[in-house]
Amino acid sequence: MPTSFNYLIDDNTRILIIGTMPGEASLKAGEYYAHPRNAFWHIIADSFNNGVAFADYQSKKAYLKKYHIGLWDNLKFCQRQGSLDSQISQETPNDFETLLQNYPNIKLLLFNGQKSFAFFKKYHPLLLSQISYRILPSTSPANATQSYAEKLRAWRQFLN
Repeated sequence: MPTSFNYLIDDNTRILIIGTMPGEASLKAGEYYAHPRNAFWHIIADSFNNGVAFADYQSKKAYLKKYHIGLWDNLKFCQRQGSLDSQISQETPNDFETLLQNYPNIKLLLFNGQKSFAFFKKYHPLLLSQISYRILPSTSPANATQSYAEKLRAWRQFLN
């Protein structure tokens, strides 16, 4: 049964990016957004590092911290064949109520795709009336409906 990662957040985090559940490549690597065709780290590099790819996962995390951005996933556990969010069942959500109480500087939630938002809305509907949020295009390679340029443009509106 896939298990999500610990959150990447500190007391200065102002923006929290929320995914659904790490895919197989991420789980194997032990890193958020590890699939080589996932656009997430490319978007972060283009937004904050002049398009220069990060040397390693520690560098990626350091840039998020520098710009007060955190990461976590909606689901703590789930059943899933493969990496597609559409295959998720028997899910258990993460505790965002406690997280947001413990990190009051978080002022904006950015959902990495519609499915991420759907799970959050299912398990934490009251929180949506208490904090600002935006639903952004999924950075997953499975989201082929938008080009990289379109995804980058949408994400940059709220990262910069």
